[in-house]
Amino acid sequence: MHRRLLMVLVPLAVLLVAALGVPLSITVAEREMQETYVDRLNDVGRFASLAETALSTGRTEALRQELTRYHELYGIPVALIDPAGAVLLGPVTAYQEAAESQPALPRIVTAALAGARSEPSAEWAPWADSALVVAEPVGRDSEVVGAVVAISDLSKTRERILLRWARLAGVGLLPLLALSAVAWPVSAWVLRPVRELDAATARISQGDLTTRADAEAGPVELRRLAGSFNTMMDAVENAVQRQRAFVSDASHQLRNPLTSLRLAVESLRPHLSPRGAPEFDVAVDELKAMQRTLNSLQASARMESMRTASPVDLDAVLATRVDRWRALTATAGQTLAVDVPPGLRLLEPPGGLGSILDELISNALRLSGARLVEVSARAGDVVTISVRDDGEGISAAERAKALGRFWRSSRHQNVPGTGLGLAICADLIGAAGGELRLADGLPRRDGTGHGFAAVVTLPAVSD
Repeated sequence: MHRRLLMVLVPLAVLLVAALGVPLSITVAEREMQETYVDRLNDVGRFASLAETALSTGRTEALRQELTRYHELYGIPVALIDPAGAVLLGPVTAYQEAAESQPALPRIVTAALAGARSEPSAEWAPWADSALVVAEPVGRDSEVVGAVVAISDLSKTRERILLRWARLAGVGLLPLLALSAVAWPVSAWVLRPVRELDAATARISQGDLTTRADAEAGPVELRRLAGSFNTMMDAVENAVQRQRAFVSDASHQLRNPLTSLRLAVESLRPHLSPRGAPEFDVAVDELKAMQRTLNSLQASARMESMRTASPVDLDAVLATRVDRWRALTATAGQTLAVDVPPGLRLLEPPGGLGSILDELISNALRLSGARLVEVSARAGDVVTISVRDDGEGISAAERAKALGRFWRSSRHQNVPGTGLGLAICADLIGAAGGELRLADGLPRRDGTGHGFAAVVTLPAVSD
């Protein structure tokens, strides 16, 4: 998570440094180029003043020597141009070689011979390769007798600009490095409680209500959040424990009176007249149903108290169950088919995957009237286990209600059961991050439709 935070903060810091550094870099380059231009303009102005005196007196040797020494010292060819554009004085060869690559030279020279002072050419940007051409007229107005032209290589100026840009980049890089060095541990410190809170909620979603967040680390706001979270979980855990305790205690306390009541009712059988026998049988059946309901409630409370899901090998679960399932189906005149590939590993729901499959097999034996019960599985991102039969099945509308507690189909009112089995299985599977859904089963032998299918999906566990 703190990596994502850094991916947001660091680019913003880079943009901020760039927003400040780019204009500053442009200003530095323009200033350096302007200083170079002013220096060259002063030089040609001085040579123009000397040239005016030399031409008026006819003594040009001193000016020639000045132009030669300047070229030797700075490597910049400076030439005196007559009104026809020919070179009068200066390093002719060097000037002509430099002039060949300067397309702006004729325009600048023409303007100088017309009496206009030199303006910088448009091609002297620091990232260009062109030279700086500066020209100064010799004489004034209509008395211009020539022009002094300097063609200055800007490579050293560009080197100075690049050096200053590198320094600016280094200065800008320092706060970025400091930000990254500080932001990494600070973001880890700030976000560690968030990660721990996320992990705690994940464990709680899997049914572990004893999980608590660390309320002693991180910023004050996150410590308060963790403390509030822990207080909330204390209340939730206490409420759930009281609910389970109530169900368990109520079921336990009712079992003894209900057993006594059933014995008392059954002891009345020898004293009943033939007309009271049906009512007696109904009373005994209701008492038996109440006992089954209490037993289911107690079993539900016990299973729901085990809220930790754990990895399990499906092969190991089936090895302890398949023989018993085959015996039960054989007794009922049914056939059991098992199609499960080996090596499947998945997250086992609280209470045990075997107990859930026992309940699904029991439903297929007791309620469907099936001739064939099939247990199959397939692997992927999740492990899918299907228990299908070719019995009566239930409609889509009934499947939408079948996972509710105490729901029973109208066709099964006289079949032993409480309507709690599928609901408890669905809750336990959900606590492990899985899902129980109901679907069409195997085709019926008479071709009138499909039987019933319970499909369990649970997270796969890699080795």
